[in-house]
Amino acid sequence: MYRIMIIEDDRGIAQAIREQAELWDLQVHCVENFRAVTAEFAAFDPHLVLLDLGLPFFNGYHWCSEIRKVSQVPILVISSAGDNMNIIMAMNMGADDFIVKPFDQSVLMAKVQAMLRRTYDFSAGVPVLEHRGAMLNTGDNTLVYGDRRIELSKNEYRILLALMRSKGKVVSREKLMELLWESDSFVDENTLTVNVGRLRKKLDAAGLTDFITTKFGVGYLIR
Repeated sequence: MYRIMIIEDDRGIAQAIREQAELWDLQVHCVENFRAVTAEFAAFDPHLVLLDLGLPFFNGYHWCSEIRKVSQVPILVISSAGDNMNIIMAMNMGADDFIVKPFDQSVLMAKVQAMLRRTYDFSAGVPVLEHRGAMLNTGDNTLVYGDRRIELSKNEYRILLALMRSKGKVVSREKLMELLWESDSFVDENTLTVNVGRLRKKLDAAGLTDFITTKFGVGYLIR
């Protein structure tokens, strides 16, 4: 079942789209917190986004740009601002298509189905993990926080992925060394310590202080 995320502050329009999409056996999430759209995006991990431009707090151009920092998911803009300038701006910010309000629901669903076929008949979606506003993109092994894109080494990525998949739980040193062993010929306690230290420096430099907590003699966690 494909997952569709609706970023639309008009509850009537959002609900109408939801009801129509569910008739097509699509799983739908309507954004609730328009201050934290990317957090809801990461949690829901949609296959396609329907995005209005006129939103509270931050407009659709802002959220289109933020989503593009962490994902190549298809974005279909739905807006009453259908002049050429707005369409061009939306495309330049990363949108894939544009439909002008008011629109026919059947036309919208036809566009949605076409975008899903074009995108997912040939490739899989790239999941994103989120914690404290930091987005770990499992497609290109980068961490995005605010305006910063943090390049991670192979081992740093494996460590952070394990910790973010187990948020709030301690991941043992032994488990982390097993993960690193898959990428290196030999891993010992010192190798793990060095990699965690380098990862912490990168996180601190980006403003993510105390992102990783040490449980001495046991392992590490994020919370």
